[in-house]
Amino acid sequence: MLGLVKKIFGDQNERDIKKMLKVVDIINELEPEMEALSDEELRAKTEEYKERLKGGETLEDLLPEAFATVREASKRTLGMRHFDVQLVGGMVLHEGRIAEMKTGEGKTLVATLSVYLNALTERGVHLVTVNDYLASVGSQITGQVYTFLGLTIGVNLHDMDHEDKQAAYACDITYGTNNEFGFDYLRDNMVLYKEQMVQRPLYYAIVDEVDSILVDEARTPLIISGQAAKSTSLYTTADRFVSRLREEEDYTIDIKLRSVTMTEAGVTKAEDSFGIENLFDQQNVTINHHITQALKAQAIMKRDVDYVVQDEEVLIVDEFTGRLMTGRRYSDGLHQAIEAKEGLKVQHESMTLATITFQNYFRMYRKLAGMTGTAKTEEEEFKKIYGLDVVVVPTNRPMIRKDQPDVVYKSENGKFRAVVEEIVRRHKMNQPVLVGTVSIENSEKLSELLKKKGVTHKVLNAKYHAEEAEIVARAGQPSSVTIATNMAGRGTDILLGEGVPDLGGLHIIGTERHESRRIDNQLRGRAGRQGDPGSSQFYLSLEDELMRRFGADNIMGMMDRLGFEEDQPIESRLISKAVESAQKRVEGNNFDVRKVVLQYDDVMNQQRGIIYKQRIEILESENIKGVVVGMIMPVIERIVDVHCSSNDVPEDWDLQAITDYANGTFLQEGMLTLESISGKEKEDITEVIKTAVLKLYDEREEQIGEENMREFEKVVVLRGVDSKWMDHIDAMDQLRQGIHLRSYGGTDPLREYQFEGFEMFQEMINSIQEEIATYIMKAHVETNLERQAVAEGQAVNPNGEVSAKKPAKREEKVGRNDPCPCGSGKKFKQCHGA
Repeated sequence: MLGLVKKIFGDQNERDIKKMLKVVDIINELEPEMEALSDEELRAKTEEYKERLKGGETLEDLLPEAFATVREASKRTLGMRHFDVQLVGGMVLHEGRIAEMKTGEGKTLVATLSVYLNALTERGVHLVTVNDYLASVGSQITGQVYTFLGLTIGVNLHDMDHEDKQAAYACDITYGTNNEFGFDYLRDNMVLYKEQMVQRPLYYAIVDEVDSILVDEARTPLIISGQAAKSTSLYTTADRFVSRLREEEDYTIDIKLRSVTMTEAGVTKAEDSFGIENLFDQQNVTINHHITQALKAQAIMKRDVDYVVQDEEVLIVDEFTGRLMTGRRYSDGLHQAIEAKEGLKVQHESMTLATITFQNYFRMYRKLAGMTGTAKTEEEEFKKIYGLDVVVVPTNRPMIRKDQPDVVYKSENGKFRAVVEEIVRRHKMNQPVLVGTVSIENSEKLSELLKKKGVTHKVLNAKYHAEEAEIVARAGQPSSVTIATNMAGRGTDILLGEGVPDLGGLHIIGTERHESRRIDNQLRGRAGRQGDPGSSQFYLSLEDELMRRFGADNIMGMMDRLGFEEDQPIESRLISKAVESAQKRVEGNNFDVRKVVLQYDDVMNQQRGIIYKQRIEILESENIKGVVVGMIMPVIERIVDVHCSSNDVPEDWDLQAITDYANGTFLQEGMLTLESISGKEKEDITEVIKTAVLKLYDEREEQIGEENMREFEKVVVLRGVDSKWMDHIDAMDQLRQGIHLRSYGGTDPLREYQFEGFEMFQEMINSIQEEIATYIMKAHVETNLERQAVAEGQAVNPNGEVSAKKPAKREEKVGRNDPCPCGSGKKFKQCHGA
């Protein structure tokens, strides 16, 4: 049926190419005009195009002229003229698609077209490569074209300092690796001042070797890790302290909110016990946090009700079903506090400070494109995950490489002996041979066999450095023998030496089928570039991993019955089809794994987007008072909602609990009284508390000073958001690791993860709001304000420096128990120090 449809309507790929070739005709017509321009006139085209864009023209309007400009600049700087098919490749990239182009078709030159066109927007174009070497070389070679046309180029390398990275990202075009772009994004969302961010909003990226980066590496997330600043021993110390406190005298319990609030007497005991002046000082945030969680663990969390202890481990009990929630841990340090309470070993705090998958990082670009020699076999994945389709760009010259049928041997030893004999045979003819292996171990095994035969050869593995690329580039010289793992030197063209085409070109030997057909095709693609002659053949054995996984036993039995020897090959279309079928199954399985990874990360990605967006707003805003007030108000509304339920008559409302919570959380002791809210409607009670909070807020601002208050708000909010988010990442990771066990109970692990992940996120938001409300309203600013990272080892910038600080100063220091300077006659801690 599909064949009939193609006959009637034509292949979609062919239709796309025909459409683009019409644009190629227009570009070719412009060539004489561009050739007539002087260097200065050609360079001036860049500013002309930018002005036309600002005047309302689109990139599509400019495409023919811009491409013609780049082609002319390339001729003058590199001595290389874009082929028609390369212009087609440039259009594919500009449209946000994947251009599949055979090895040697000049993908690097193709990229210059779309890069230049999109750089005219002045939003920044990222050219992503698999290693630093290719990024550096690419910027040096094609960079000449961009520089000639008046654009700026930057290279983003892992060992660069903060200022150099900022400069690289500020350029029109930035080269770098997928890892470095991703890590810079994570680091940008951990900085304390907006001046420390290096990236601009993600606009357009072209990913070279797109299959390697977006498929092969998609299962491994980027992770920034470090030791959390919280010490596990402090949980034990806090637990010992709270065990001496008395309910009502030192703290009050709000059963409905499941929270504990310390009284003034409890706060004083804590300050005496820990030898500190003010529990609510910023430098005492960690102590306060541990005491609060220890109190909650002691007073609210009940063993065999909320949790059980099994095998020296605290397991959460689902309050609705009573089942154990395997893999779930209480967040925000509560789990550790319970471990301390139960005398168990307290687990270390989170080591993961930030994380993201490549899938979710690259999907953030407004436009994404890629190029590779092999992508069609993974088109379904590119389409479903990234919304990218694959366009196969025709070769400039017909491909004449001869791909010979696979040869299968009974044993691995027999296979390697045959490979060595074939290498020796071709080596005597001076024909270059490139041998691909799936592992370093096999490379070394083959090398030993060749040494015994006296064959000079080079052995490479995938370390991606300049020397390796140079050796791979020389693999086409007469009589050279190169053994490499399949990925070694990827992205490097192999040029044939003098006389080699007459010998049949480069011969490729594959010593094993990879589980992905795409990797095999990459190996084959090393030969036969730009219409060069070449050949390839794979040598397999029934002991190969892929063959053993998929039914080699049947074939082995057949070969035994027919009396096949170890060195006797078998050539059969059935075996070749069986191998390809096995590869398709493995590819499908791998796709499913990557899809599941993404489905789970999508939950975190939505949450990460909310937190990072809010964080950037905080960093970029001069005044976040509105944000802070917007966090305090929901806390007030929640306590009133919980204790003034519409299901209860007003006489049953717990107004005392509201009073205790409000005074303990964000008002001074005694500021809110029962009389002030008794007999009022629910909305009026909320309004009374909000009015009191806003009045106190204004008083604090007047006391501290407006400038200091603005910085103080940022100090409190950034610390609250960062610490809670880091704990949340850890809790979600714990949930993710244990969630698959839920399937034994007949539930869908992914749905459980989505549901519980949403609940945990909402709990985290509530917790952030409560902490910020408490510290904004209670903390006393005694020392110079300084934003601090919440985890040890967190690099604020690569130099370990905090730049562009704006510390707020307080001229005098007043002790907690000193008379308040306002003249009220109260102790400072009971007045303006509250």
